[in-house]
Amino acid sequence: MSAAPVERRTPPEGYRHAIEAHRQAARPSLAVPGIAEAVERQTAVMRALSRRAFPEPDVVPDDVTAPIEQARLERRRQAAATEAAALRRARAERAARKGQAADGVIGKAARASRLGRTA
Repeated sequence: MSAAPVERRTPPEGYRHAIEAHRQAARPSLAVPGIAEAVERQTAVMRALSRRAFPEPDVVPDDVTAPIEQARLERRRQAAATEAAALRRARAERAARKGQAADGVIGKAARASRLGRTA
């Protein structure tokens, strides 16, 4: 299917007058220079207040880990300790069920688990 060229007619005079009247009646832009300057001043003040409220450390030594890394390391340590305690308790409970619980740490953990205590 071939596209036939479309002929455009010139719009009537009344149409052009209506478009021109609409352009003249359109609201002016709200971007008044005074408003833009006030917004810039307000933004600068808010940034200054933010810097004062939430100061950033100026210099961090190379050998010091970032706070987020410290938190991650601590979380990993806690998770490892929890996992180790859970494994000890599971082993103690398994040994208690098999009747192989010996006195000492495993025996105490097995007795505590039967009583419903974890610590």
